[in-house]
Amino acid sequence: MITLASHFSSLTSESSSQFASVISINIIVTLLCLCIVIGHLLEENRWLNDSIIALWIGFGTGVVILFLTRGTNSHLLVFKEDLFFIYLLPPIIFNAGFQVKKKQFFRNFVTIMIFGAIGTVISSSIISLGAIHFFKKLDIGTFDLGDYLAIGVIFAATDSVCTLQVLNQDETPFLYSLVFGEGIVNDATSVVLFNAIQKLDLTHLNPEAAFNLLGSFLYLFILSTLLGAVTGLVSAYYIKKFYFGRHSTDREVALMMLMAYQSYMFAELFALSGILTVFFCGIVMSHYTLAQRNRELKNNYKAFLCYSVVSC
Repeated sequence: MITLASHFSSLTSESSSQFASVISINIIVTLLCLCIVIGHLLEENRWLNDSIIALWIGFGTGVVILFLTRGTNSHLLVFKEDLFFIYLLPPIIFNAGFQVKKKQFFRNFVTIMIFGAIGTVISSSIISLGAIHFFKKLDIGTFDLGDYLAIGVIFAATDSVCTLQVLNQDETPFLYSLVFGEGIVNDATSVVLFNAIQKLDLTHLNPEAAFNLLGSFLYLFILSTLLGAVTGLVSAYYIKKFYFGRHSTDREVALMMLMAYQSYMFAELFALSGILTVFFCGIVMSHYTLAQRNRELKNNYKAFLCYSVVSC
């Protein structure tokens, strides 16, 4: 009898938590729809963009929830980082690589790499030196060299989404490609540097440790890029060789999406940069895989873009 009562109480708690999750997801989906509709209605407004609209809608919703619950329930849904890094991030980065204007990107590739890679290294070094200086003065605690370098890399990772919302890709293609490319390379460089710092023994600082850090960075950067490019080329070969589209283009789109996602998971499995891998996989797939197929396949691919837009 006691066992039955405990089982019933556990089922009740699970159902209540499931009901709360359903309510939270409904509110979040409603807010996303509002962002899309209001953003469309105010698209011609020069003072408002999608980022500002989403910010104010989220702020207003949070204030309303705090007042209605009298501060007892300040959050709707507990966000898990695994959900973002495994399910949401890969389609966002893949879509960014797939939609990028390749001509502008590779024409300014050297400049983008200088800002995105070398600039990130310089920025993280300056931030690390500043952290060493100020943390010792503030007497916050004891940190080793790896901790200071990790702090510098984390703060050197910038987000260019708001800047890209202000720019127009057609009106300022050069500036847009620089900001967009720098943002992607900056994120990838930060991830690669952070992984390299975690793997190295920095207790004894010497020139050999610096060369090992540089070697780990180049190793992760080059292998991540090659993995994404090879996956894109293999998908192009499979689709051209077996010609899945003679019956239905759905299989071609499914194969593309699965191989792109697999490239990200392979990179994470081998401790590489999944962001860099899936980004270059998207670039190669857009040039070699999708460009050689028919219009029907390109139209079917737009269904996947809807998922990426919502994820963003």
